[in-house]
Amino acid sequence: MQQENIRNIAIVAHVDHGKTTLVDEMLKQSGTFRTNQVVEERVMDSGDIEKERGITILAKNTSIVYKDKKINIVDTPGHADFGGEVERVLKMVNGVLLLVDAAEGPMPQTRFVLEKALALGHKIIVVINKIDRPDARIYEVMDEVLELLIDLNASDDQLDSPVIFCSGRDGTASIHPDGPFVDLKPLFDSIINHFDAPEGDKDEPLQMLVSSIDYNDYVGRICIGRIERGTIRKNQNITIANYHGDHEPYNAKAVNIYTIEGLTRTPVDEASAGEIIALSGAQDITIGDTVCDPETVEPLSFVKISDPTIEMTFSVNDSPFAGREGKYVTSRHLRERLYRELLKDVSLRVEDTDTTESFRVAGRGEMHLSILIETMRREGYELAVGAPRVLYKEIDGVKCEPFEEVVCDVPQEYVGSVMEKLGARKGEIKNMAPVGNRMRLIYTIPTRGLFGYRSEFLTDTHGEGIMSTVFDSYGPIKGEIATRNTGSLVSYETGEAVVYGMFNAQQRGALYIEPGTMVYEGMIVGESPKPEDIVVNVCKKKHQTNIRASGSDDALRLVPSKKMSLENCIEHIGEDEIIEVTPQSLRMRKKILNNAQRAKVKFGNKN
Repeated sequence: MQQENIRNIAIVAHVDHGKTTLVDEMLKQSGTFRTNQVVEERVMDSGDIEKERGITILAKNTSIVYKDKKINIVDTPGHADFGGEVERVLKMVNGVLLLVDAAEGPMPQTRFVLEKALALGHKIIVVINKIDRPDARIYEVMDEVLELLIDLNASDDQLDSPVIFCSGRDGTASIHPDGPFVDLKPLFDSIINHFDAPEGDKDEPLQMLVSSIDYNDYVGRICIGRIERGTIRKNQNITIANYHGDHEPYNAKAVNIYTIEGLTRTPVDEASAGEIIALSGAQDITIGDTVCDPETVEPLSFVKISDPTIEMTFSVNDSPFAGREGKYVTSRHLRERLYRELLKDVSLRVEDTDTTESFRVAGRGEMHLSILIETMRREGYELAVGAPRVLYKEIDGVKCEPFEEVVCDVPQEYVGSVMEKLGARKGEIKNMAPVGNRMRLIYTIPTRGLFGYRSEFLTDTHGEGIMSTVFDSYGPIKGEIATRNTGSLVSYETGEAVVYGMFNAQQRGALYIEPGTMVYEGMIVGESPKPEDIVVNVCKKKHQTNIRASGSDDALRLVPSKKMSLENCIEHIGEDEIIEVTPQSLRMRKKILNNAQRAKVKFGNKN
């Protein structure tokens, strides 16, 4: 039985190909907003970090009504580190809009999400977006998408997918590359006509797979998913079960049921098969659980989320400045917050260590973990995080490490330096081809070879290069990789940085601090161009005498300090260093703060 008036679709694409902007226009043109309503850009990016960075981190649900048909839309992240979000929401939908940039063409994440969608048998509509770009290469990109579909063993039906040409920013679409471009009706009509309505008998026993979790201070945990069969009613008794047997089935009550109307959740008394709903009442429910009828407990299988590839150690902040800025500073707070994140993020892993002060946190990439750290510091947490490490696996008795596929689009004059750096980091070139007036380099490289490379890449390409990565596979270890050839400038004593001390220190390397910054012994205050660490005294004041030389005190000129973001810090720190993260500050420091003790350990190890 099909619910003819419903279509459930997901929009998938590589990062920055325009998914969220297109959803904005779909909402506007479907009459979701009033004609005079003020709507901010990228309305689906609700989190502060999402708005600041211009990326989607969490998959979001919305819906529009077109020709009496309700279209439930899931906007998904485009960054490879949040692939776990995409994998699980694909179970909720019957069709996928594959968005491809008319200039860049299919990128690593496009391939990753398309492979998952094809494996589930979903129908595809290919949307060539940003056709108004001056460097658009529409026909070449169409061929590249077709090659990708063939490469991924798409079925004959999937190879015959309709192609829509559109400009998400202008809100126009057409079935022909040359137009006419008026509005998004050709896209809406394709969605209604090409995608199947969800199937499911509303008279059978209830079954709903939980694909997403939200949290509300008033009603607690809210689960989101598609009803596979049956009907759910308000205050109905339900049973929560898990296909993999992660927990015993237990009973709960459907306290509130919401359908998604536009950007809001509307309370309803009942919902039937095919509808995507939000449900509150089951406090311990998690992603992958199935909401069942108590009389017929039949859990649904859940897609296996890819394993994490890197880990970092999160620990209690024990620096001399600990507890000055944060609201939550103890190991109990830290542990509770990390385990709470597991309820929403299926691709994260958290493990206790031998000590109660630190935890191992594993994720899909540096950005995945840096977003978690940034979110925690904004919530008032203080913590210390160590350098990222890759997670090794033993396959057939051979120790293996994760490899990434890296795609670099760079201007031709910078190709040499990029190839040199990737080669030194044990990268192997797979393909090299011109794309417009740029070169596209495709490499396979060990994940640890990418640590610290992104900022180098931007420097080498003068900010014009675009680099994308996606997990490729596990392979035998490649051997030693030198990912860092610089050292640190380390503070000699605790105190306030002054111009005189900084002026002398800046001759040893680039500084990260300003005059007046409070520093402590063992804190990293700059970067040394040499591989060795150098201890500098930025608190040193000029020796006072009663002789004054006119103008000599004004002659000290400081080079502007280098501002370090959280990602820069994660890329920069070595194995013997950690980052102190507080709501207002980011400080890098040595694990052993005392300079003499650190030298003893270092030279003792050498002997």
